[in-house]
Amino acid sequence: MDEIDHKLMSLLRQDARLTVAALAAKLQVSRGTVTNRIRRLEDDGVIVGYTVRLRPDVQHNEIKAWMSIAVDGNQTRVVIASLLGEPGVATLHDTNGRWDLLAELRAQTLQDLASVLERIRLIKGISNTETSIHLETFRVS
Repeated sequence: MDEIDHKLMSLLRQDARLTVAALAAKLQVSRGTVTNRIRRLEDDGVIVGYTVRLRPDVQHNEIKAWMSIAVDGNQTRVVIASLLGEPGVATLHDTNGRWDLLAELRAQTLQDLASVLERIRLIKGISNTETSIHLETFRVS
């Protein structure tokens, strides 16, 4: 994957409803290039689906989890690109310390969460993960 692929995925994550023409204009490439790249990213399993994001206060029964991720060697950019294409990843953070990345995961059911975990664990370059389900948030003001 090159810089255009990364920019394309970023634009699609922001608004998956952008037209091919709008994507091409933003990327300064032809519509055919965008179409071919999207098809390749889908065929390669980088783009695994398209989804709708709702405001957090609308998603009452959503399951949230935090996944700490250790990355093999210098595979961080490849792993990040793959995680950005995973619809179950709500946010992704680069960290220091024992873990390389921290991903906030969201799913509708435990079975959906299990599927997200399975897909993430299959990403090449990930050496270890640890996941905790988010039970409750406390605010200190």
